[in-house]
Amino acid sequence: MMSTLTTALLISLGSVCLLGFGAFGLVSLSEGERRAKNVSFGLAALGALVCFVAAGLPTPVQLGVLGLLLVTLLAGGLVFFLPVGNVAVGDDLPKTRFDEREIMFARARLAPGTPNYESYYAQHPEHKQPDERTRKLPGLLSLDARFANRYQFASVDSSFFLTHALREAVDGSIAPERVDKSPQELTAFLKGLARFYGALDVGVTALQPYHFYSHIGRGTGEYGAPIPVEHHYALAFTVEMDFDMVGTAPKGPISMEAGKQYVEAARVAVQLAETIRLLGYEARAHIDGNYRVIAPLVARDAGLGEIGRMSLLMTPKQGPRVRLGVVTTTLALIPDAREPDSALIDFCNICKKCAENCPSRSIPFDERREYDGALRWKIDPDTCFRYWNAVGTDCGRCMAVCPYSHPDNWAHNFVRWGIRRSGAFRRAALWLDDLFYGKAPAEKPAPTWAQIE
Repeated sequence: MMSTLTTALLISLGSVCLLGFGAFGLVSLSEGERRAKNVSFGLAALGALVCFVAAGLPTPVQLGVLGLLLVTLLAGGLVFFLPVGNVAVGDDLPKTRFDEREIMFARARLAPGTPNYESYYAQHPEHKQPDERTRKLPGLLSLDARFANRYQFASVDSSFFLTHALREAVDGSIAPERVDKSPQELTAFLKGLARFYGALDVGVTALQPYHFYSHIGRGTGEYGAPIPVEHHYALAFTVEMDFDMVGTAPKGPISMEAGKQYVEAARVAVQLAETIRLLGYEARAHIDGNYRVIAPLVARDAGLGEIGRMSLLMTPKQGPRVRLGVVTTTLALIPDAREPDSALIDFCNICKKCAENCPSRSIPFDERREYDGALRWKIDPDTCFRYWNAVGTDCGRCMAVCPYSHPDNWAHNFVRWGIRRSGAFRRAALWLDDLFYGKAPAEKPAPTWAQIE
């Protein structure tokens, strides 16, 4: 009787191992993850072999193997509840407004000899030498850059051309008659409309001064002009970046995908803003190259994610593999309650995969520190942008290797479920991510059609 029971249990455990790891191997195969596929199928075969062979051995051996397996499973279950990795999100709200003229994209547009150039570097001489070093490099999308590909770069430029063409469409005239609906009704309508237009996730926040840049650094308007805090609410949304295209980072296809999704975010934002104006309220779209707000902060406070180690918004199911859009308005909306995600902060604390794989070593390895009165990580924008100008793409390697960037499916969502609930699970998940994908995950090849040279 005992022998029959232990044999059945071992065969059952072997079957679960075979099916579980085998299913994950099939998922990895569909994702093009060769290493994860091989590890999964190897563990499926090994686990099943151990259990099936043990099932044919004498009862004392069966009991020993079964006991070892059950103790391991029980220990794993108990470890899940250990009070590990309980971190406080802390005060992560900036106390001052940031000047857009100081960001790398604005500084890159300063032409030597112009009044704006002379004025900016007179006020910020510490930036002049590093910026001149960057200007000597080939430049973003330059055909002299390291990863230059005329066909891929033409695609990116065409996306930038379209977002530039939409710059004047971010604002417009307002219908003289306002609609008479409750904030609840209009919030539900606009969130649904955003998804209808193509947004992935949508949230609302009440705007604070720190959401706005203090002065114009690029886009429409006068360079250096103060930015007033006029609108009261913001709709923030995400659009998803393709997993396979992101996986090619830092080569050209990552920039093709980034450009494409900047266009999508701009299109959705412009349509939403125009809809609100037609309903009788002020509204402005904030799009690539023409922002007045700091999109990641707005999106975070709208409940869409947390700011991670790489200084990008980390969403629950796509991680940093998104682009953001924002519409600010005077229309009264119902804000979403932000729920600070201490699990994500803890995971970023222990992970460091983005920092380890950053080609320019621009991502910090230490824990969060206080900047502008807010507890956060801060990348080095000078070295990051300088690398872009050397290779010709906007890199994205940090996004590609992030464990949160895995596709939104049952296998990875199970891991995300555990990460949210257990500090011990987070540490195990990081070890498993290294096992299945490597500490330095392999770059994905470009789609066949995009491999033209």
